[in-house]
Amino acid sequence: MLPRDLTADQFAGYPPEARKLAVANLDTLRRLPLSFLPSLLREIAGFDYKFPAERRAVTGELSVLSGLTPAQIAEWFQAFSQLSVSPKLEQSDWPGHPGKFVEQQSEYLWSTHQLDAFRRAATEYGDRIHAAIPPEPPPINRLGIAIIGQGVASTGEPLFRNLRKHGTYFAQVKPDNGVRVLLEAVAARAAAHPLPYGHWYIDGGQPAEHSPALICVSWHGLEALRAALLRNMQAQIARPGMGPEELRTYLAQLTPADLGMDRSADPVLSYFQLKVFTEGSGTQIFSTTFAQWTAREALRRAQPVTMLVRFGVRQRQRPMNELFSKVDASAPDPAGSLIDGDMGAYYNWINQQRLPGSERSCFLVWFEGHNQAVAVSPSLAPGTQSTSAATLTDLLTWVTA
Repeated sequence: MLPRDLTADQFAGYPPEARKLAVANLDTLRRLPLSFLPSLLREIAGFDYKFPAERRAVTGELSVLSGLTPAQIAEWFQAFSQLSVSPKLEQSDWPGHPGKFVEQQSEYLWSTHQLDAFRRAATEYGDRIHAAIPPEPPPINRLGIAIIGQGVASTGEPLFRNLRKHGTYFAQVKPDNGVRVLLEAVAARAAAHPLPYGHWYIDGGQPAEHSPALICVSWHGLEALRAALLRNMQAQIARPGMGPEELRTYLAQLTPADLGMDRSADPVLSYFQLKVFTEGSGTQIFSTTFAQWTAREALRRAQPVTMLVRFGVRQRQRPMNELFSKVDASAPDPAGSLIDGDMGAYYNWINQQRLPGSERSCFLVWFEGHNQAVAVSPSLAPGTQSTSAATLTDLLTWVTA
């Protein structure tokens, strides 16, 4: 079947909002080449479980496409139209299962030496869409906070080497009640600027007491989900013929209900939490990887204006089969966790800088319980150092000035 043959009935299996969106744009979808369309349908199919920023991106893209003339459609998708699609994929139920089509298409493109051409076409298309939809600046300057080194008494290695050149290093920070001070600060921002999914607190361990105005995702809070997923993965790995690609396809199709997640919970957040574990590498077994990847995905997908990430203590590295069979909290690695957190904080800053308004964004990283921190802000000189005594409240005031 080709896109021109699409009917509204073929979206009957989509969630309500996704089905409504697909049917409303049916004429536009029919004009797109098969080598491209399932990728767009995959985004539409997940519409009900997307964050507001993602929904705006999907509806904006459809609006741009619906306004193109036939000549413009031909120009925009010329490179996609030149790609071949296997007869098996063409005859599959790609409207009902676009994600499965996209995975199998990748294999076919690789085997037919078309993958580079597809990537070039996708990059060119992405550039056109980004040019047609100017990014929206955030309503307030973004603030990112990272807390690293939980449980570490001291370190002989210098911290924040990657971030120091971008901000000011503070060597005499007063650490008193530091976690509480920072959580109260982000809670105040959430109260002053209420935004759906706009203010996050991610904890790689047991979360501290915090405001309900914050979206909280924690390693400890998702312990039951992790355990259920690991059991599930172990059962699948033991099946004959189950390789890495087959396992990835299986994990991509899981729903929160499959793993016993609370049916009354926010479905958008439930799907996000599930994807953190099914799409992230190592998020199921290392709390530091979980914290860094959750922050990455939250920034990429929800585009919050406030994010506090507290890195916890992960387990020690062991053989992979042992790691997948059980998360062992009795073998902590605080020193290794500090290294992970230091690099994870740097990645958090990089990912924050990829969002609109990056020229005005602020970032603070603090060595928990100690007197070292780095603040990155337009109001602070990069590559400098301060030895003046300062509280974390002072740093927040300076970084957001």
